[in-house]
Amino acid sequence: MSFDNGKGELEVNRLPTDAEEFEWSGWTFKYTKSHILHSLCSSSEKCKKQAAEQCLLCLYTTCLDLPHLPEMVFPRNILTVVHPNGGRIEFNTLEALKKVCSSNLPIQVACSEAWKESRSAEHLEQKIKPFDWTFSTDYSGTLSKEAHIEETNEIIDMEMLKQKEKILFYHEMTLYEDELHDNGISSLTIKIRVMPSSFFVLLRFFLRVDGVMVRVNDTRVFHDFSKDFVIREFTNKECEVKDLKLPLTLFGDPNMLAPYMPLKKSINEKITFPKI
Repeated sequence: MSFDNGKGELEVNRLPTDAEEFEWSGWTFKYTKSHILHSLCSSSEKCKKQAAEQCLLCLYTTCLDLPHLPEMVFPRNILTVVHPNGGRIEFNTLEALKKVCSSNLPIQVACSEAWKESRSAEHLEQKIKPFDWTFSTDYSGTLSKEAHIEETNEIIDMEMLKQKEKILFYHEMTLYEDELHDNGISSLTIKIRVMPSSFFVLLRFFLRVDGVMVRVNDTRVFHDFSKDFVIREFTNKECEVKDLKLPLTLFGDPNMLAPYMPLKKSINEKITFPKI
């Protein structure tokens, strides 16, 4: 099925959206999933005059101070976890991209100089932008205002997660992806699984600049239904490719790379949702 606006342009706002909702132990888990963000505004005059009714492309362009967006952006891919008290944890593409550095490249991407030196001069102008062209983000989810967050020494019970349990609800999807002008990959993906005893969410940003560096930013959210709190762990791992003595075939799989990468940053938080 397609929808045309008379100019031969597909209206993304009218494309069908896949959605599913699941309830367990008082919690509600739901996702929406739809098509890639269109590259052209189909109602420019309306978007200019009525900011509140902007199309998704204009909304992203207005909200994000970036020279350009990733090649593939999925604006309707949203995962929401709702506490029995009404508090929410949401994961969405717009908030994730708001965390991308919109000025000069951050210092942790300094090894991109080696990448630039390996490229021909005529291509550098379009490849190197005055912002974080890797679209790196340390986004760890959006919490409703009543959520209480505190640092903790509590950690996710990995042994509990390893136990064989029936998976009641599972989904995975991409929030955005860019191939860095065919010189690597930058992607943000999310997975959720709900078991009888707990739920687990993994939000993963993966970056590979070919021949230069790799980065994995993971946000893990875990809740044991017998407890009154949620654990959120954020980790940042990164290193130069030359420091990983691994076969090149493994560099496309963050699951294989992450165990060999040095941990640069780790934050453990306990999240509670007081009654509203």
